[in-house]
Amino acid sequence: MEETVRRFNGDTLSLGECYYEAKFTGSHCYLQRSDYGSMGPICRLTYTGKMNEWAFAIFKWSSGTYDPDEWMFPGSELADGTVEGAMMAGLEAYPA
Repeated sequence: MEETVRRFNGDTLSLGECYYEAKFTGSHCYLQRSDYGSMGPICRLTYTGKMNEWAFAIFKWSSGTYDPDEWMFPGSELADGTVEGAMMAGLEAYPA
């Protein structure tokens, strides 16, 4: 997982001013992103037993919570169960 995030940062966010970080708590992986020095939550992934089938929940700034049932946001179609898909969805939902 951490190597996937590092690779994505280098390949997709190559400027270095923006990058994802992964924080783990139990079966959850919280993806947060630094945008020009300001770190913020983007989404939560829940491990389902397979590395390409993570359950996705977008962070909603309006409520300060992660919502697994919210699919009406830009980039929702990119959340395909992969870590890369979650980061791409995060870039669409919350542009850097």
